[in-house]
Amino acid sequence: MEFLVEFEVEVPEGTREGEVEQRSRAEASAAARLVDEGHLLRVWRRNAVADDTTVIGLYAADSEAELDGLLRALPLADWMQVTIIPLAPHPNDPAPVGTVSRLPEPRMTLVYRLEAVLGEPLDLGEMSQGHRRIVPQIGGTFEGPDVKGKLVPGVSADWQIVLPDGTAIADIRYTLQTEDGVLLYVQSRGVRHGSPEVLEPLGRGEDVDASEYTFRTSTQIETASRDLDWLNKGVFVSVGGRRPGSVIYETYLVA
Repeated sequence: MEFLVEFEVEVPEGTREGEVEQRSRAEASAAARLVDEGHLLRVWRRNAVADDTTVIGLYAADSEAELDGLLRALPLADWMQVTIIPLAPHPNDPAPVGTVSRLPEPRMTLVYRLEAVLGEPLDLGEMSQGHRRIVPQIGGTFEGPDVKGKLVPGVSADWQIVLPDGTAIADIRYTLQTEDGVLLYVQSRGVRHGSPEVLEPLGRGEDVDASEYTFRTSTQIETASRDLDWLNKGVFVSVGGRRPGSVIYETYLVA
């Protein structure tokens, strides 16, 4: 079933700005999970209405009771006035049954930013695919809206291939441990490329602004945690940046 849901958000008077920001970030993460689960299909706001906090969403659920449970779990639920309108097919609907005229545009939500300390690379030399190097990650920390913790050394590295033009093909595997002791196993495959003038100093370990080159990966996250089970089902991409002695990854959930 599909439902049109209208939200009127009203922040209680006297609420601290920090709490508003924290709840808003958590609401964005919750909305991204609902998209990933197929419950949130579209979302709008009213056009050209000043100071209007009304949000209108198109939701899918097996029943109104299921939808009510999903909405009550939202971080902003107790600040919302909610109106739910169940929808039914109309014989004059121009869209054929079972089709969508326009697919939803993907959205990205930050999951965490990892700053990993690098150890001395192990140079294996020229292989059939290129110059093979293993770059260990020996420490570091990560933080995001819902998770934070540290990188586990000894089980984290980039098994990379460097091509003759300086392009690096990344095969990154690392393990994270949250503050609660939960382990996350992360695999990222991607590429770092740019102009020769940029890749040459970057290859020597010099500090080059990340906007001067492209470093992107597709990322998969595994965990045994029930609370973080949504990570097992997510589609993620990461943006990388190399620093002298370290590397930064910002990982996003694609919804």
